[in-house]
Amino acid sequence: MVAPSGSLERSFLERSAKMASAKDAIGRAAASLVRDGDTVVLDSGTTTRYVARHIVSKRNVTVVTTSLAVLEELAGGGSVQVRLTGGIYRRSSHDLSGNSVVEVLGGVYADRVFFGAAALSFNKGVMNFDAEMPSVFLRAGRERILVIDSSKIGAEAAYRLCAVEKCDQVITDKGIRTADLARLRKLTSVQVAE
Repeated sequence: MVAPSGSLERSFLERSAKMASAKDAIGRAAASLVRDGDTVVLDSGTTTRYVARHIVSKRNVTVVTTSLAVLEELAGGGSVQVRLTGGIYRRSSHDLSGNSVVEVLGGVYADRVFFGAAALSFNKGVMNFDAEMPSVFLRAGRERILVIDSSKIGAEAAYRLCAVEKCDQVITDKGIRTADLARLRKLTSVQVAE
């Protein structure tokens, strides 16, 4: 059954617009790590949408994603190939979910996985409000890169995705508090996007 249009659909757009300039800077920094010829996995977070926006100019890149927003960003990209996982459409996050996602991502080993989160807790790790985001995302690539805006650092959400140390790199924005940045750098590599 498809949820009624309106209230749920707006939530993705509203989340995407929040901290938009920070997410754009993070997206630009993340995309700079992608080399021509790479295969990358992008989850369906609002920040990864901005990563896709800056990947579009790369050459011969393959993007594996569950996100229809990522697909929309890359639809006009000359030599970027997009591979959707398949699955059940979720209006609230404008993505695909279900067993198809797990099956497809279980067979992918990309150069990099870019994923977002609802929160980064120093006590509980990287967290989401989405119980359906499979941890298989984290196993789908050689390098795991968390893209997260500074408003989510030091916060908590409902579900633990992974320990911060499981992230090979965290990319955030210049709004991060000095104490949080120092604490985060003790756990993993951190890039502050300008």
